[in-house]
Amino acid sequence: MAIEKTLIVDAELSSCNFLRELIRKRKGEVFIAENDKIALEYLDQHLFDLVICDTKSLDTLKAVKAKSAKSLIILTTAYASIESAVEAMRQGAFNYLLKPLTAETIETMLDKVQEHIDLIQENNYLREEISTLPDRKKHLLIAESEMMKKIMEDVSKIAKSSSSVFISGESGTGKEMIAHAIHAQSHRLLQPFIKVNCAAIPATLLESEFFGHERGAFTGAINKKLGRFELADKGTLLLDEVSEIPLELQSKLLRAVQEMEFERVGGIRPIQVDVRLISTSNRSMKEAVEQKLFREDLYYRLNVVPIHLPPLRERKEDTLPLAEFFLRRLCEDNQKPMKRLSTSAKQKLAQYSWPGNIRELANVIERTVVMNATDVLEAHQIYIDLACSIKEAPSYAFPIGMTLATLEKRLILETLEREKNNRTKAAQTLGISSRTLRNKLHAYQAGQI
Repeated sequence: MAIEKTLIVDAELSSCNFLRELIRKRKGEVFIAENDKIALEYLDQHLFDLVICDTKSLDTLKAVKAKSAKSLIILTTAYASIESAVEAMRQGAFNYLLKPLTAETIETMLDKVQEHIDLIQENNYLREEISTLPDRKKHLLIAESEMMKKIMEDVSKIAKSSSSVFISGESGTGKEMIAHAIHAQSHRLLQPFIKVNCAAIPATLLESEFFGHERGAFTGAINKKLGRFELADKGTLLLDEVSEIPLELQSKLLRAVQEMEFERVGGIRPIQVDVRLISTSNRSMKEAVEQKLFREDLYYRLNVVPIHLPPLRERKEDTLPLAEFFLRRLCEDNQKPMKRLSTSAKQKLAQYSWPGNIRELANVIERTVVMNATDVLEAHQIYIDLACSIKEAPSYAFPIGMTLATLEKRLILETLEREKNNRTKAAQTLGISSRTLRNKLHAYQAGQI
């Protein structure tokens, strides 16, 4: 974030012009007040990042602090002593400079102000979002299945670029964890990872969350606020559940994605950022585009590199390693003796289809740890609430007497329907080639089977 608004309070016009030129080189807006009265009028009308005062007493400092507590104040004077400098800092001055000022002194001071403003903004965001920050233990990726091993190989390649990534998959499959993994393996690792849940924020507030707002931009906007794009500058921005963004806001988001430039709500100054975008959705974006609920041009901008996370029922090799990982972690978190799963418990976990995916598995293990004191957990102690399941995977039970050819046809057609007529995915699920699937379908259409 730049030093956007500066107020200079000084009766010497030459000193004001000297400071103004140095600050304007940084594209900041500068206001000049010849005396304290004009300065206080400006402070009633604007929110300043920096106030530079020429003063012989601390009265101006106290008045500015009373009007604008968040402004950083630099005192300049030709009459200085160690005692006055110490008292100024004690009263809240950011710095205390002795005239005559040099360009080098001012540039160094502006750099320190910039660093301080950036640190304050980052701390404010982290204070608000501390509960959502990634925990390395909680975001460990378990990849025993060939599907997930291939995805993790892809993640390592993707992380080295700055291309936009679109992660799709059912709810609870670990889309946010993959986003964290991409950021953690990228050159942006030491920069911010900022998340915005597009489904959890009211549509009327989402624009302000994205781009921030100026003081007085709307009722209740008593202070300037930085948006998530600005906070994520040089880092990664995760647009979680991006399909829920209102259509009327998508055009502004498209411009920000294309140009990496935007204005705050109520602002007129363009703000440029360097952000790596990762988007997620558990909805079919193709359907959203076809139904005119999501802009096609925006989707293509966000979907430069796609990653699809399979549901847990399609990568059963990961179920027990995940269950044992959650068991260890939850025993530690709940300060309970380490437990283990019996053979029957493992069979029960492995046989269930997990419609709620990894999130449901974690919840079941947590419930089991909390409610049972035994060291070995048996199958009857693992309670799976089928009534609350999001959706059970279809049970493929076929009547006795059905021919093998008819059984194969039914399995192929039901798999194709479940994969929404995506022949490539259906062939992968069935373990056959796309050509074999195509030949089978042609035979069915011709009535040969």
